[in-house]
Amino acid sequence: MVLSPFEASFAPALLVCGAALAVLPFCRPDDSRVRVVLFGLCILLGWRYVAWRFAESIPPLAFSVEAIGAWAFALLEAATTVSSTLAFILLSRVKNRSGEADAHAGWWQPGEPPQVDVLIATYNEDETILARTIAGAMGIEHPRLRVWVLDDGKRDWLRDLCARKGCHYLERPDNSHAKAGNINHALKHLATLPRPPDFVVVLDADFVPHANFVTRALALFHDPSVGLVQTPQHFFNPDPIQSNLRIGRAYPDEQRFFFDHLLASRDAWGIAFCCGTSSMMRWEGLQAIGGFPTDSVTEDFLVTIRLKERGWRTVYLNERLSDGLAPEGLKEYITQRGRWCLGMIQIFRGPTGPFSKHNLSLIDRIGLIDSFLYWAVTFPFRFACFFAPILYWWFGISIVNATAPEIIAYFLPYFIAAMVALNWTTRGQIIPLLHDVSQMLTMFEIVQAVAVGLVKPKGHKFKVTAKGGQRDRVTVQWGIMRRFGLLAAATAGGMIYAGLADYAPQGGAGDGKIIVLFWSFYNLAALALAMAVCVELPRYRQDERFWTDEQADIEVIGRESAGRTRRLRVLDISLGGLRVWGALDAAPGSPLLVHIEGVGPVLATLVGQEEGALTLRFAEDAEVRDRMIRKLYSGRYSGAAPSISLEKILTGLRARATR
Repeated sequence: MVLSPFEASFAPALLVCGAALAVLPFCRPDDSRVRVVLFGLCILLGWRYVAWRFAESIPPLAFSVEAIGAWAFALLEAATTVSSTLAFILLSRVKNRSGEADAHAGWWQPGEPPQVDVLIATYNEDETILARTIAGAMGIEHPRLRVWVLDDGKRDWLRDLCARKGCHYLERPDNSHAKAGNINHALKHLATLPRPPDFVVVLDADFVPHANFVTRALALFHDPSVGLVQTPQHFFNPDPIQSNLRIGRAYPDEQRFFFDHLLASRDAWGIAFCCGTSSMMRWEGLQAIGGFPTDSVTEDFLVTIRLKERGWRTVYLNERLSDGLAPEGLKEYITQRGRWCLGMIQIFRGPTGPFSKHNLSLIDRIGLIDSFLYWAVTFPFRFACFFAPILYWWFGISIVNATAPEIIAYFLPYFIAAMVALNWTTRGQIIPLLHDVSQMLTMFEIVQAVAVGLVKPKGHKFKVTAKGGQRDRVTVQWGIMRRFGLLAAATAGGMIYAGLADYAPQGGAGDGKIIVLFWSFYNLAALALAMAVCVELPRYRQDERFWTDEQADIEVIGRESAGRTRRLRVLDISLGGLRVWGALDAAPGSPLLVHIEGVGPVLATLVGQEEGALTLRFAEDAEVRDRMIRKLYSGRYSGAAPSISLEKILTGLRARATR
């Protein structure tokens, strides 16, 4: 049987799929040899595609709209391939330091334990958030621990809260240099104490540390060259993408790829970096660099560079040792990413940039270039991918002059290899449409931040990511949605316009028009998801609720049945109450005593019973609430997706589309 050119064009992609199915089930994702081969294949196929693009699919350079558009897009593709190549090289290795932490726990013995000070930086967070973080910090298990709340909001109620909780309170006369300035003010105060700290933990106001945070992070300081230990950021609430698409129980938050995989790979190359919260730093190193740098809005990344210049290393312990709040609103999500981008551009343009004269190593410089390219290339390319089909449908401008079989033969193998490599090493965390949406939501702000940072790197204020607030109603982000609506209208309108024989522009794509058509429908699907995220659904965040299957002993108080205890299965639990499966000989409003493992007896009230489930509300008790905080935010519970489920993702998207 003779295959047509179109059918034969799928052969390279099928070969990649076949090789993956034949080999990868017998390999381990952390095997560096396999990762080198896998990501090396991605690099080869990526540059094979780029070489074909420049050799066969773009017109000669000329002063015409089509030629300029084609060359501009091809150059963006090439720059994106450079960025992907660096990322693939970094991902070819991975480091797990849990064994090292096990082996060196208590390395200071038989001497006295080091002094550890926990710094909680806060500006405008509400009492519920701060009380939770303080309770977690005060529950850290370490014999020499001090907890400091650094209040940049000058709030009397916070001073009183700290007094009640038994932690230290600091405020400063101004708000200069935002978070970095707040921490530096605290460092100056700590230096005046009779016993300054040996190590400092930095926490954002919404991050609750686990009891073993210090024990695990401190173990890696057995190496005297380690100046900073970074731990991952985990979240107990869904981010705006998860929440507004109703996929929080089926798809991980947008930061999981970075913290679970990319930062662990960077650590294997010696270029892990500080991410601000949930990090521990050596006091001697901080003193050597004069505290936190203030010449970037991402002072955390820059502190790693300054430490590295002085010979101190940053390492990464990929263990869940704290839990915090992901941005709850879309505007906050975009603000946070924009700040990260601007800070990276400031560093790239500054005296510690990759092409400046300093003593950073070659791999450090490569790491800086990789971070810069992610922001400076990925998002403009994403932006261009929406305009390319629009130019074709409305004006007949072809940016890829090739047949469908050629595009399939050169691009599809690379795309499949990249998806296989990324999903095999991350256990399925990269789903194309959803991954694209996370970048689309911020691409306008990121492109702007890149341009502003390159032209004017200095003089930008730190923008705080707001946490908390009322989110109990549907909110439509019309300004953000309008952008995606215009792109969708231009794409769909162009397809209709080009379909009218009397008006259709004469494009040069030939049968490559099939690819443009597929590309357009893909863009429309992605734009529809992005617009759905812009419709923010209500979040009733009195207390985060966690699913569980543990048991609780429940006793009815003050009745004939008092003293009788029933063990019931807990369905979900929060700081304010819990739901259990079963029945009690009690009416709504009856007082109960609930025995919860790790907390003890808790007074509660039976609120109601529905479909075999009982709802209980805990009585107000500050000490009990603190114990509940330490239990629920200990890493045992999670609001995140327990596993990635395509079926549940589709179910969530279907539910979102019908409401």
